[in-house]
Amino acid sequence: MKHETLDSAGISYGTCRYGNSKLFFRGPKKSLEGKYLTFIGGTETYGKFIPRPFPQMIEDMMGTTCVNFGAVNASIDAFLHETVVQNAAKKAEVNVVQVMGAHNMSNRFYTVHPRRNDRFVRASSVLRAIYPEVDFTEVCFTRHLLTRLYKVSPERFEIIREELQQAWRARMKGFLQDVGKNTLLLWFSDHLPTDAHWADRPDPLSSDPLFITRSMIDELRPIVRSVVLVQPSAKARANNTTDMIVPEGQAVAAKAMLGVRAHKEAAEALTQSIRSGF
Repeated sequence: MKHETLDSAGISYGTCRYGNSKLFFRGPKKSLEGKYLTFIGGTETYGKFIPRPFPQMIEDMMGTTCVNFGAVNASIDAFLHETVVQNAAKKAEVNVVQVMGAHNMSNRFYTVHPRRNDRFVRASSVLRAIYPEVDFTEVCFTRHLLTRLYKVSPERFEIIREELQQAWRARMKGFLQDVGKNTLLLWFSDHLPTDAHWADRPDPLSSDPLFITRSMIDELRPIVRSVVLVQPSAKARANNTTDMIVPEGQAVAAKAMLGVRAHKEAAEALTQSIRSGF
């Protein structure tokens, strides 16, 4: 997606690229010289439907350049080989890395698109052997894939879930160690991380960040400066589409996202944590 502009709804994301990166990020484009903060993450960091997402709010609060490296539907896979993002993060005053789900990553069972990580590309021979009754030609998105696999066999599905969690652990550790310890890990979701069984949640495969537990977050604490847990208030969750700019036909998608008030609460929590380290 080279441009994501919703002129009919009155919002432009000002998409831009940095250096030779193949990813398009939320604009306006910022200088990578001097003092700046980076924000690396998925749809929430990008701020889809949000006029000014939390990285821009933090820039207003702190008066420091904030570079938004958020990408819609991204997983950590999107950033593992992005040297422009990694080099920028190494030079930043502080990095904020959002906890993204484990489902949008390539693994030994299936491959995702390298930039649009929610796109299912192909199933491996191993997955086909585990699920011989599934026709993968009809699948386009990772969550669609996982929903189908779970319905066919919850027992066999646990093999897939465990693989995704292990892959996430390894890749997050590698990425965070590479960009440096002056990093805040951001959990930004309508619920706090838990070690309760993932399937115990209502509509569990719609939960974000998918398959990430409290124990998985705790494993990363030694390699980051701090972990910032942001669960928006009940009022923010109840009025999530207020002040969003949503084009016609996308109201259902917008309602499932965290809204402007939630972004404000995330910005306040992150600003407090960032300032405590300066």
